[in-house]
Order: sequence, then C-alpha cells, then structure tokens
Amino acid sequence: QLQLVESGGGLVQPGGSLRLSCTASGFTLDNYDIGWFRQAPGKEREVVSCISSRDGLSWYEDSRRGRLTISRDDPKRTAYLQMTELTPEDTAVYYCNDLNGSGPWAQGTQVTVSS
Repeated sequence: QLQLVESGGGLVQPGGSLRLSCTASGFTLDNYDIGWFRQAPGKEREVVSCISSRDGLSWYEDSRRGRLTISRDDPKRTAYLQMTELTPEDTAVYYCNDLNGSGPWAQGTQVTVSS
C-alpha cells in the first residue's frame, strides 16, 4: 500500500513560511489524490488542502485560502504544502494521506508558530 512520510515542519515566527513535504514509498503518487491534514492540541483532525491526481485540481480550507499552496511533483513522488503568513493558530501536527485510502496515519510533522 501507499506509504507517506511528512517532513519540513519546525519552529517559525509569526508571519514566516514553511514548506512541508510528503514523500511516497512503495508506489508512485501518480494515481493518488493527496490531502494535507492538521490536528491542533485538543482539536479534531481536519483537512486543510488537497490535490487531485488526474488534473491537479486543488482545494483549500476557507480560512487558509491565500496562505497555502499545494503542489505535487510526481516524478519525485512528493507532494508539498507551502505555508505563508503563519500565525500561532497554525500550530499543529500536519499529516498527509491518500484521500481515498484507509491506511494508517504517519507520525506527521510538527509546526509550531511562536515568537
């Protein structure tokens, strides 16, 4: 089954930027719709962005639209989430996954926005 590993998180000041990466193993990404999810402390996991496999159509959660850019580089088997203008409310563990799959979640990558 498709296996994904997230990376690129870290500590960033408000207003800063991060680029998260989601790299596949086992299979290429060509035929998978990829979603980025976040889970803040005490809150449920939620979808923040996704990108389709066939046409690259992207979707963003309303409150973050304009601050996020999702992309994919299938030859590199990697999907990205570029985050800009980060605020403390963006602090969360970020995950990627196959939108149409039921595989386990990876460990995610921690994003902490603090001054």
